[in-house]
Amino acid sequence: MIEITIYGRGGRGGVTLAKLIAAAYFLRGKYVQAFGVYGAERAGAPVQAYVRVDDDEIADHWPVREPDYVIVLDSGLITPETSRGMDPQGWIVVNSPLPPGAFASVFPGRNVATLDASAIAVDCGLGTRALPIVNTALLGAAAEILGLSLADAEAALENLA
Repeated sequence: MIEITIYGRGGRGGVTLAKLIAAAYFLRGKYVQAFGVYGAERAGAPVQAYVRVDDDEIADHWPVREPDYVIVLDSGLITPETSRGMDPQGWIVVNSPLPPGAFASVFPGRNVATLDASAIAVDCGLGTRALPIVNTALLGAAAEILGLSLADAEAALENLA
């Protein structure tokens, strides 16, 4: 089973990113699960979303505790706990203009990939400069790390709309 945890802020696309990743795998014939965990927080409050992917039906119905992958939509949400319980061979994908090495002290020994998804979103007119919607840019980065193709990501976008 593949398990993914996504850290984001309410209203900024984290739960939608989870659904897009799940849709890409579902269209490949996998069993999937995608959901967010949040309460009555206002837009911009920290939220988490989770994705599970397996060849067999998924019986787990609780937040992911030991993710294989972590995706961070807002680098302001990074703490050492972000990678707690994570598979040591997994990847952390961070929305940041900084290089992966900038996160070495926070994620020692971890595989880290960075992408300035905020700049991409602004360039593409997704959201505003102050509140860019970064989920589609991070879908592309996640697809690369997860071994999904561009066609898988595009199919997910078409089928989720």
